[in-house]
Amino acid sequence: MPAAVSKQRAAKWIVPGAPLAYGVAMLVTVERLTKTYRNFTAVNDVSFVVQAGEIAGLVGPNGAGKTTIIHMMLGLISPNAGSIRLFGRSLDKDCEHILQRLNFTTPYMAFPARLTVLENLRVFAQIYNVREPIAKITELLERFGIAHLRKKPVSRLSSGETTRVGLCKAFLNNPELLLLDEPTAYLDPQAALQVRNVLVDLQRTCGTTILYTSHNMFEVQRICNRIIFLDRGSIMAAGTPIEVTRKVLQEDRDAPALDEVFIRIAERHSNEAVSN
Repeated sequence: MPAAVSKQRAAKWIVPGAPLAYGVAMLVTVERLTKTYRNFTAVNDVSFVVQAGEIAGLVGPNGAGKTTIIHMMLGLISPNAGSIRLFGRSLDKDCEHILQRLNFTTPYMAFPARLTVLENLRVFAQIYNVREPIAKITELLERFGIAHLRKKPVSRLSSGETTRVGLCKAFLNNPELLLLDEPTAYLDPQAALQVRNVLVDLQRTCGTTILYTSHNMFEVQRICNRIIFLDRGSIMAAGTPIEVTRKVLQEDRDAPALDEVFIRIAERHSNEAVSN
């Protein structure tokens, strides 16, 4: 974290009112990040950190800025202002080093359609310098229940099957940091449960750090240690699921209710649209 950022301020970014776990590495440090497109501000002065071994949820309505932040973290687009440090390094100077240590998936990822599942994953295994790639690919295909599809062209897969291929790709290099953008969007409930179990197991056994975006508030509530709730490009609440619930609903709840939080924000937008 930049020296100018005090320990007290860093603690506020993690969980308001809670002490910072000193000695725990900050794998992600985002400071005053801003992205604009002409007259539209997609991300507005956003700051947060993600600790090593944490599963953090980056959530909010459509257009909140979630995917834009993920794309800036991957170096796919550049911010207009602010900074991102991953593993204590800058993407501008250490891009290759950083990208070897993380991975990413989204259900909207496009694979070469004529290649089979195995051929696609072998290409990515080569990119990530995976040792014994066939063994690793076989393990992942079995873990996500698609071993029978290994010789099938991607063009012939369903949306849910393609999503699981993307998840296999995301685990190929045993990443220290996983950026997951709506990873269960096209999965049936059983497959989504399987993915959640794999993610939680990975975090517990390997200490993998995960930044997770989803519109499924039940899912986020179940697996995320901490929530960063975005609205119109800005952070409106951050903390544990129960802390975010209490702050947004302004009620002393005993249990988290992120679905209600999401609906409350959506209703606010609808009322503003009607009044305008």
